[in-house]
Amino acid sequence: MNAAIGDRLLVHGNVVGERDRRGEIIEVRGPGGGPPYVVRFDDGHTGLVFPGPDAVVVPAQRRP
Repeated sequence: MNAAIGDRLLVHGNVVGERDRRGEIIEVRGPGGGPPYVVRFDDGHTGLVFPGPDAVVVPAQRRP
C-alpha cells in the first residue's frame, strides 16, 4: 500500500454496526509512500495509522 499527502484513507468497519472511518493523509512516514501514515479523520481526530487489510487508499486525483 502506497500513499501521498492529500490522499484519503478509508477504513472499513470490521464489526457489525461499526461505521467506516475516513480521513486525509497529512504525513507519510514510511519509505516510498508506505505506511505508517498520519491521518486527520473526518471526526477531527488525528493519529498514526498502520493500515490493515480493511483499509483502502483513495488517491487525491480520483476524488469527486
